[in-house]
Amino acid sequence: MRVLLFNLATDADDSILGFTTRWIQSLARQVEFIHVVTMQSGRVAVPGNVRVYSLGKEKGWSEVRRAAAFYRYLFDILHQDTIDICFSHMIPLFTIMAGPVLRAKRIPIVTWYAHRQVTPQLKLAHYFSTRIVTSAEASYRYKRDKVEVLGQGIDTGLFTPDGAMHDDSPLLLSVGRLSPIKDPMTMVRAVHLLHQRGYNTVRMALVGGPPEHDQSYADKVRHLVRELHLEECAQFVGALPFEKVAGWHRLAFAHVNASPTDHSIDKAALEAMACGKPSLSSTEAFRETMGIHADTLLFRQGDADDLAVKIEALIKMPPAELHDMGCYLRGRIVQMHSLDHLSEKLASLFLKLT
Repeated sequence: MRVLLFNLATDADDSILGFTTRWIQSLARQVEFIHVVTMQSGRVAVPGNVRVYSLGKEKGWSEVRRAAAFYRYLFDILHQDTIDICFSHMIPLFTIMAGPVLRAKRIPIVTWYAHRQVTPQLKLAHYFSTRIVTSAEASYRYKRDKVEVLGQGIDTGLFTPDGAMHDDSPLLLSVGRLSPIKDPMTMVRAVHLLHQRGYNTVRMALVGGPPEHDQSYADKVRHLVRELHLEECAQFVGALPFEKVAGWHRLAFAHVNASPTDHSIDKAALEAMACGKPSLSSTEAFRETMGIHADTLLFRQGDADDLAVKIEALIKMPPAELHDMGCYLRGRIVQMHSLDHLSEKLASLFLKLT
């Protein structure tokens, strides 16, 4: 099977989208060849049966030039090769741009979308797609007529436990951009409450940087840390290459995801679970994955006191019980969200559609 794949960024070192390189590598083991058309590229680390075509955003190309490059690559690929199916990953714009051409050639389009936003662009992409695939039921909020839930695609070979137990200064980790939607301030306030209650050794690390439009919000987070006198226990790590994030999960006592209750599942929280770490969240969509530990790990959105209570309960938990929780959570990720399973399910779907 020969696949045309649309991707937003193909860069193994990208702090947010570096995981897509792992997805391409895994899918390449399931198919004959993949042509990747990507908005931008960086360090390309793909096997020999993959070719990457960048539209030049990393070079500063204009939107008009990128659109021209998209159609040039699309028609060249369709002319030079026999494409069986198109997989569009989190870029509905490309689904729309290629939709009429691929429909005329009877090439099915499978579009991956995992976000709570329903935009006019998404609705049009839904129309052109043969199937919509997503990570969880709550991750796709538009029509259900074409939807298949496949799991998130966590690389459980990269995100693995190291067997170490937490020390007397437990580290709380938050991985994600410094934006209001991620609400890192709730974790900051929860750490302050824990210090007030005698847990002075609790530390926190925020891995990820702010988007340009959220720089002022990131400054507010830093100001809150200073205002609460938490400078010595707070670390702003900044954005990291994707493959280095796993090391921070292994160092952590627990991960905190404070996104809204109605948010789709956050990949970083699942990566923490894959590393055998408790992953506290205010997003209700995690309940199924957390299984028997959902009530222990879910906290009320924006409620620093509730989060502090949940963290305190984990700190007090016997090490053996905490270890068993970590093993259970990793097992849930392997079972429901592993990359190997995702690529197998995608390949199976591709075969069915062609």
